[in-house]
Amino acid sequence: MQTVVIVIHLMIVAVLIGSVLLQKSEGGGLGMGGGAGFMSSRGTANLLTRTTAVLAVGFFVTSLLLSWLASYDRKPSSILDSQPASQSQPAGGAAPITPPTSGGILDSLKKADEPQGQPAPSGPQAPRSQ
Repeated sequence: MQTVVIVIHLMIVAVLIGSVLLQKSEGGGLGMGGGAGFMSSRGTANLLTRTTAVLAVGFFVTSLLLSWLASYDRKPSSILDSQPASQSQPAGGAAPITPPTSGGILDSLKKADEPQGQPAPSGPQAPRSQ
């Protein structure tokens, strides 16, 4: 049902765009004035205006119908009523990483990077030439 309404909606949109483009320009906002179009009689202008109005109503009706069809099967739900997902243990018997007891993660990384027996420099050092 929704696919049929979408196809009808797209056809209405294409014809609506065509009917708007065929209408005579009366604004002159871009300095392009009316000119002699291939449809320049007054009766044709009334027909195109009515056609545009009918297509606009059809566009709005199909838009509202598509909106209603999209929300038809939707049921309200709350995130508070759902059960939390259970956490599973990692496969392979890997030991969990324990957080450091003193300092932070940066201190433990600094200790892992420094070579054994040499203290870490206390601040930035200037490069030394050889």
